[in-house]
Amino acid sequence: MPRIQPVNRTTTSAETQALLNGVEKKLGMVPNLIATLAQSTALAKAYMSFSQALAGGLISAQLREQIALAVGQANQCGYCLAAHSAIGRSVGLSEDQLRDARTGTSPDRKSDTALRFARQIVEKQGFVADEDVEDIRHAGYGDSEIAEIIGHVAINMFTNYFNHVAQTEVDFPAVPDLVSP
Repeated sequence: MPRIQPVNRTTTSAETQALLNGVEKKLGMVPNLIATLAQSTALAKAYMSFSQALAGGLISAQLREQIALAVGQANQCGYCLAAHSAIGRSVGLSEDQLRDARTGTSPDRKSDTALRFARQIVEKQGFVADEDVEDIRHAGYGDSEIAEIIGHVAINMFTNYFNHVAQTEVDFPAVPDLVSP
C-alpha cells in the first residue's frame, strides 16, 4: 500500500486538476507517479518541467530510456523499471536493449559508454574520476551532452527515491528480475 497516496482528482485544487488533465490528454492516462507527486502541485510541475526540458535536448529518446533503466536498476526502483521499459518499447527499444540497459550496457559502443558513465555517477554519488569523463568524451559526447546525461541521471534518481519513500503503486506491466548468467 502506498505511503503517500495519489491525489483524488475530484477533491484536489483546480490547478492540480488542470495539471493532471493535461497529463492525461498527452499520455492517455495519469501515471500513479505523477498523481502522487501532485500531492504537491509545485513538485509535480517542477518534475514535469524538468522532464519536458530534457526531452527537448540533445540526447535521443532511446538513450534517455536506457539511462532511466540503468539508473532504475542501480537503485532497484520497480516502478521506474516498469514505466521506462514500457516507454522504452514505445520508442523502439528491443527486449534485448531493455535488458542490456538495466545492466548498464549496450552493444553500441557510444551508448555503452553513456550508460557506463550514468552508472558511475550513481555508484560514485557524482564523484566520477577524470578517466570516466575522458572516456565519455572519447566516445564522441561533448560537454552539452555530458551535462544532459547528468540531468537524466538526476531526474531518475529523484523519481527512484520518491517512489521508494512513497511506495508508489506500479501501474505499468511489471518487469522480471534480471537473471545472472
